[in-house]
Order: sequence, then C-alpha cells, then structure tokens
Amino acid sequence: METFLDLARDRVPPKGNYNKRCAIIAAATAVFVRDGYMGASIDAIAEEAGVSRQTIYNQIGDKEKLFAEVVRGINEQSSAMLVETLATFPEHCGDLARDLVEFAIRLTRNCLCDANARALRKLIENEGTRYPELFEAWKDYGPGKNWPAISARFARLARAGDIEIDDPDLAARQFMALIGADLPNGPGERASEEQLQSAARNGVRTFLRAYGKRDAAIGL
Repeated sequence: METFLDLARDRVPPKGNYNKRCAIIAAATAVFVRDGYMGASIDAIAEEAGVSRQTIYNQIGDKEKLFAEVVRGINEQSSAMLVETLATFPEHCGDLARDLVEFAIRLTRNCLCDANARALRKLIENEGTRYPELFEAWKDYGPGKNWPAISARFARLARAGDIEIDDPDLAARQFMALIGADLPNGPGERASEEQLQSAARNGVRTFLRAYGKRDAAIGL
C-alpha cells in the first residue's frame, strides 16, 4: 500500500513544466498553512497559483499527493539551507565567543526562524496527528538528519583546545536548545533581528560558561 511518504518520492517533473510545478507547490504551501489540510481545496490552490484544477491534477495529482509534495519541498529546501549554513561554522577561532554568536545568528535566521521553518511548524501543529509521517519526513529530508554535523564541528573545536567537552553530541544538543530558548515559537510569530541577536548572545554565553575556557564568554 502506498504511504504518505511514498507519494512524495520519485516525482520528477517533465522538462518544461518545472516553473508551473513550482508555482503550484508554492501556492499549495500558502493555502495548506493558512487553511490546514481539511480546509484547503484544489480550487483555492488553483486560484492562488493562477492555473486550472486540471493542471494541478496533471502536474502532481490529488490533494493528498500535493500535500506530500509540499512537505517534501519544505524539508528539502530546509536541509539544503542547513548544509549551507553549517559550512560557515567557525573552524579556527580568533574570538570564539564572537564567532559562535555570529554562527548562531545565521543558524537561527536561516534555518530555525525562516519561512520554511514557520510553515513546517504550522503544518505539524495542524496536521501532525492526522499525518504523523510529517515527523518522519522531517527526519528523512529536513534539518533533523543534519544536526549531528554540528556535534562533529564541536568535536573539532575540542581537539583544537578551544572548548572542553566529553560528549560532542550532548554539547550540540545543548547549544541548539540554548540559542533557541529565547526565540518566539508560537503560531505565526516571527523573530526580529534584535531577538535573534539577543538569543544568540545569551545562548552562547551560557554554553561557553559550561564548555569554554576561563573567561571565554566575557564581553557577551
């Protein structure tokens, strides 16, 4: 039996239809986030995308297949952005506290508080019980599968003597929890730039008090 996630896999659009397909998925994302799965209709999505109902069926399929495509698309974009952001993790720290704060701001701005993250949170809030596979999709496609990469980077800092940690995985989880602790996470709430910076400074300060060298967090 075809599962929810099966519907989202192996969907390669014919050449020449890619832009139209992207417009449909973007419109569907907006409608599903706004109205929820039950409240959304193919007609509303077609109107939002500026196409006909039949075009949606021809390009993607019925509403459930379209919903699966929306979730897959959000997670793939989120995963790609996370990989890009992780590449900016400080390798050789001249000022560890400053470098970690700047990385934390990029991570929260690009990956935790961006439009994709807000959309996925909203979909999970609305449809997580009806479609628990959403959580599996997040693990398969999205940031969930890439968080261990952060622990590997902390391990490198430890080997270089910049921080003192026994368990890089634990340190990475705590780092993520700390930099996100002060961020708004209610439905529809958006973090301001000031909130991103404050949350990063507070989180890194606490993190370095636990794992950094003496006085590493001074000045934050």
